[in-house]
Formats: sequence, structure tokens, C-alpha cells
Amino acid sequence: MSAATKASTSRRTRDFWIFFTGQSVSNLGTSVTLFALPLLVYNLTGSALNLAFTTVSEFVPYLLFGLVIGAWVDRVNRKRLMIFTDLTRAYIIASIPVAAHLGILTVGWIYIVGFLASTLAIVFNSCEFAAIPSLAGQDDLVTANGRIQASYSTMSVLGPIVAGALVAALPVASFMAFDAISFFLSAITLTLIRASFNTAPGEPKRTHILRDVADGLRYVLRHPVLRNISAMMALVNFFGTTVYTQLVVFAKVRLGADNAQVAWLFAAGSAGVVVLSLLAGLLRKRWTFSRVALGALMLEGIITAIMATQHAYWVALPLWALASGLGILFNINTGSLRQAIVPNELLGRVISIAGVLAWSAIPLGAFLGGFAIEQTGNVALIYFVIGIITFLIPLAFSFTALGHAERYLPKPTAPAGTPEAQRAPVHTA
Repeated sequence: MSAATKASTSRRTRDFWIFFTGQSVSNLGTSVTLFALPLLVYNLTGSALNLAFTTVSEFVPYLLFGLVIGAWVDRVNRKRLMIFTDLTRAYIIASIPVAAHLGILTVGWIYIVGFLASTLAIVFNSCEFAAIPSLAGQDDLVTANGRIQASYSTMSVLGPIVAGALVAALPVASFMAFDAISFFLSAITLTLIRASFNTAPGEPKRTHILRDVADGLRYVLRHPVLRNISAMMALVNFFGTTVYTQLVVFAKVRLGADNAQVAWLFAAGSAGVVVLSLLAGLLRKRWTFSRVALGALMLEGIITAIMATQHAYWVALPLWALASGLGILFNINTGSLRQAIVPNELLGRVISIAGVLAWSAIPLGAFLGGFAIEQTGNVALIYFVIGIITFLIPLAFSFTALGHAERYLPKPTAPAGTPEAQRAPVHTA
């Protein structure tokens, strides 16, 4: 390895760990909000349908803005945009504890904050997805994504535990001040990263952003793997979103949990994600994408169905941890697969397009799931049915291109001096 290569690797490692640290701080704040927000809505309304509307408000922005945001991210300085997004989210999230302190907080305002924060999250996540290949080599993408996901999940374990310990002493709404502060700290760390998150900053930009959207959409829909991942996840999310949206209801009604136990349930789910996130790279090197990703999703469905039959809180706790970990194991592998397949200049719009296609069914699924629970009065029955369907969907898609996704990965770059005719061709759809 040359001195220049070693220096480049050293800078990349430094930048990755700065990024990792900043996002870990931000993830800790976000984990508190992920626990506090549904509990706050449930305490204000006591309604499964209101919890569903919270999820709807958070996912409608993907349908309205996802495609345009993805194309926009590929045209601008991604790092600067991420810093701006972090600062803006800090102010928006801070409005909830401020409104609660003034006695003017309503569930309607929570929906508005969810809508605005989610819109900004689309921007940040599109930038982050496109930035990671600049911080980790292609061979380390699964490991890098696994570490970032593990960081998110580790903080998601700590957040609910800390919040659960404080829930008797502090109002739930005040917990979200931690999230606002964490966004400020994340913005500061981003300014310390030297690497560009755009591989070719001097590249001419397209005149029409809608053409960029069309190019990205065409790329995803024509690619057998990307198309099938999006289609499968649209189905899984349509049914599965209710399991996550109504976890507070399931815990309180089915398991008889108090607020502290709800916090532990959130923490257990995150702990499962930590373990399987760290194992993602090892599992992926040992088995194929289909075995790891589709197998994890099928097993998640089975465990969800088993959990639905339980009344005992301490039995449901480890089941939820495992189900959550298996779900994120699928996400890490599909995200890394996209990063390996898609050219860098398309990454921002491809991830946003994939999100729009895969998450387009979440608002309707969340609403119908909440409606079904209120109409039947049986959250366990709805969970059981969803678990069975979650098992069957990836089983069916294993007979598509997802069953042999490795065939669509780019071939390793040939060493310098290798005759062009001897280089392995890239498999394109």
C-alpha cells in the first residue's frame, strides 16, 4: 500500500468516526423522542386511531416530496444541506416542550411537527445514504452501515431506559428537548468532516430537476432487484407498520404494562437491533443476501405471530427484541445492496424513490390498522394476522430476482493495466 493510499485511508477512517460520533449523539436524542412521542399522544387521547394519525403525518411527506427531494440532494452540496437540516429540526422539535410548558400543546400540533420533522428527515437521510460510500469503501459498506445502525440502536436502548427512569419526575413532552440539543451537536460534528459527500462536485447539473426524478425512477423500476425490493417492502410496510405504530397500545392493553415497562419494551427492541446490526456484516459474508435478508423477514413474521399470543410481559419482551433485530437486519442488507448497485450520482434520488415506493402504503396501512384495532377491540388478533402475512410476503418474493440478488452486483474493479477485454462486465438490468 502506497503512502498516498495509507493517508487517504486514514482520512477516511477519521471522517467516518467523526460522522459516527455525531450521529450517535443525534440518535440518542431521537431515541428519546421515538419513545416519548407515541406515549405523549396516547396520554393525551387514549386512542389507537390518534396513534395511527401520528404515523400518517410522519409518512405523508414521502409521498408529497420524496421524489423531488432525492433528485435535489444529488444536485447540491450534501454536507451543507445536512447541517442546515439538523439545525432546522432542532428548532422544530423544541417547539413541543415549549408548547407543553406554555399549556398550549395539542395533538394537532404534534401532527404538524411530525410532518415537518419527517420532511426534513427525508432530506437528511437521502444525503446520509449518499454520503456513506464516501466514508467507507465498497467492501466495507455492510460493516459501516451495520456500525451506524448499531449506534442508532445502542442509543435507542439508552434513550428509553433514561426516559423510563425520569418519567415519574418529568413531563413526557420535556424529554424532546434532548432531541433538539442533539441535532445542534450533530450539526457541529458535520462541520469537522473533511471529505466531500459529493463524488464529483464540479460535475454539470441538469437543467430540469423533474428530468433527474424521471431518470432515477426509470432506473429503479427497470432494475429487477431494486424494483422487487420496493414492491415487497410496500406490501410488508402496509401490514407491518401497525405493529410498530400500536406498540404502546399492545403493551398497555394486552400486556398490562405501565409507562416504565413501555420504556423497557422500546429499549428491548433496540437492544435486539444492536446485536443483529453488529452481526450483519458477518452473516452477510457467510450467507447470500436472500438467505440473510428474506430469511430474517420471514422469521420476524413468525415471532410477531407468537408474541401476539402472549399475555406475559416478560415473555413478550425478548420476543419483541428478536423481532425488531430481524427487521433491521433486513434493512441493513437491502440498503447496502442498493449502495453497491447504484452509481453515486444517482444515490440520493434512488434512496428517496425507493423510500417513496416502499413507504407509500404506510399512511393507509397505519390508518386501517388503527381502525381495525378500535373496531375489533382486539390488538392481539391484529398482531397475529400481520405476523402471518409478514412471513408469507418474503417467501413469495424469494422466487423473484431477490432470490439471487448477487447476480446484479458490480464486479470487482480490475487492477490497473488489465486489458479492457479481460475485465468482468457489470451486470445491468
